[in-house]
Amino acid sequence: MDLDTVADELYGLRPEDFTSARDARAAEARRAGDRALAGQIGKLRRPGLAAWASNLLVREQPEETEALLRLGEGLRQAHRDLDGAQLRDLSRQQHVVIDALSRQARQLAERAGHPIGESAQREVETILHAVLADPDAAEEWATGRLVKAFGQVTGFPTAAEGTRQRPAKTAGKRQESRTARRDDENDNDKADEERRRRLEQARRKAEDTERELKARQKEAGEADEQADEARERAETLEQRVGELAEELSRVEKEQHQAEATARKAREQARDADRRVREARRRAETAADQVTRLNGQGRTRTGKQRARR
Repeated sequence: MDLDTVADELYGLRPEDFTSARDARAAEARRAGDRALAGQIGKLRRPGLAAWASNLLVREQPEETEALLRLGEGLRQAHRDLDGAQLRDLSRQQHVVIDALSRQARQLAERAGHPIGESAQREVETILHAVLADPDAAEEWATGRLVKAFGQVTGFPTAAEGTRQRPAKTAGKRQESRTARRDDENDNDKADEERRRRLEQARRKAEDTERELKARQKEAGEADEQADEARERAETLEQRVGELAEELSRVEKEQHQAEATARKAREQARDADRRVREARRRAETAADQVTRLNGQGRTRTGKQRARR
């Protein structure tokens, strides 16, 4: 047993089954004498619903996963190159792919026995956006062990200072006039300038969208952290309730035993009291009999003396 094997197993389970399975594996490692592994297993966090659903995509839809990773690489390269046409094409693909994958995640979660709602599905979309924008997020997501939605990503890369300029197109046929060549070059310069202006607009729009995405991711991350804290608190209280329930059961058992002992003691006391009364009656009867016999004996003695 090693950490990777255990982690792959745990993050393939439903969230409600995670904690008990993790604790069982940690206990197994301790019994085997590997306290370090037990400690590592014990630190594994239960995934939130959105993270769990996105993990299902990685585990059960490997082809779609690979396609999303390739799309992310293409988008990041297009942002670096400020390739407007490529950006427009890939951006259209991005919305279609993310919408389709988020729906698949919801369907997979339902088939796995733990349906997710609209809010969790939107968190899945946030995760997928981060995967496209950030290579580190993509690498973490591809492991299938995501714990929660990404709080912040680095965003799409931008081009280095300055932009790439395409070579000016040569004229379809040679212009003999120097003035005509100059006009053609001016036209090409204007076209390049217009292309750069459009690319800059596209870049600014992408940056604005990325900032908004980061803000939504931060909100989702904070909400997920609060949910994790509340879930851990609930688990602690649930464990305490179990302990109190066991204590109550033990006390009730002792109470029943004490009541049974008291009933038995009362019955024994009643039996003893009854035997005392019976013994008293027998003693009184015996005393009366002794008294009568003594009286009869004195009467016979007196008569005998009188005869003499």
